[in-house]
Amino acid sequence: MDTLIRIGMAFSIFALMMVWEWLSPRRTFALSRKQRWPVNLGLAITDMVIMRLTIGGLAYVAASMAQEHRLGLLQVLAVPPPLAILISIIVLDFAIYCQHLASHKWPWFWRLHRVHHTDLAFDTTTAVRFHPLELIVSMLYKAFVVVLLGAHPTAVVVFEIILSSAAVFNHSNIYLPERIDHTLRWLIVTPDMHRIHHSPIPAETDSNYGFSVSCWDRLCRTYTQQPQNPQTEMDIGLKAFRKADELGFNNLLKLPFQTLEK
Repeated sequence: MDTLIRIGMAFSIFALMMVWEWLSPRRTFALSRKQRWPVNLGLAITDMVIMRLTIGGLAYVAASMAQEHRLGLLQVLAVPPPLAILISIIVLDFAIYCQHLASHKWPWFWRLHRVHHTDLAFDTTTAVRFHPLELIVSMLYKAFVVVLLGAHPTAVVVFEIILSSAAVFNHSNIYLPERIDHTLRWLIVTPDMHRIHHSPIPAETDSNYGFSVSCWDRLCRTYTQQPQNPQTEMDIGLKAFRKADELGFNNLLKLPFQTLEK
C-alpha cells in the first residue's frame, strides 16, 4: 500500500509539473522532447518494474520490522510516535543528502550516478533518469538507516512521498520569478538552485546536493547561489558526454561499466 500511495503522489506531481513547464518554461532546449523523453521515461519504467519485482518496499518493511522488534535508537529510547516521525523524516532527509554527496565522491558510486547527469537538458523527466542499480543501492542504504534509527513506518511513507515529489519539482523546467525563487531557497530546493548541480562545470556539479530542504547545503558549505553563466544559457550535462545519439537507452544501461570520466 505504501508503494501505491507514493507512486500515486509522484504521478500527480509529475503531471502537474509537466503542465506547468509547458505553460511557463524557464528555458528552451536545443534537443527535442522526442530525443530525450523516450530515454528518460524508458529508464523510469524499467526502474519501476525492477524495484517492484525486487526490493521496492524494503524501507517500509525495515521500519515495520524495527518497530515490531524494537530495533534502532528511537525504539530503544521509546520516543513518542509524533516526535519519532518528525525525527525520522529529518534524519532520512539528511541521510539522502549524504548519499547524494557520496555518489559524486566515490568513483564506484559515480559510475551509477553519472547516468542521471548525462541528460543534456533539464526538465521533469530528468528526475526519473536513473540507472536501476543506483536505485537498488539507494534502497538498501535507506533500509539500513531506517533500522539503525528505528524509524517509524509512517515516517518512511511520508518521507518517500517527499523524496519523489521534491525530485520532480526541483528538476522541472518551470519559471519562477527571481524574488520568489530567492525567498523559497531559504526553505526548499528550487529548480534554479538544483539546475546548478547539473552544470558541467565541476565546481557547480559538486554543489547543491540537497533535494528537498536547502539547509543541508548551507550548513555543510556545499551551496552555490548562482552559476557562472546565466540560468537560461548555462550548459547542462557532463563534459565527457555531449552527443545525444550516444546517450540512448541501451548505452545508458551499459554506462556504469565503462571507463570513468567526469
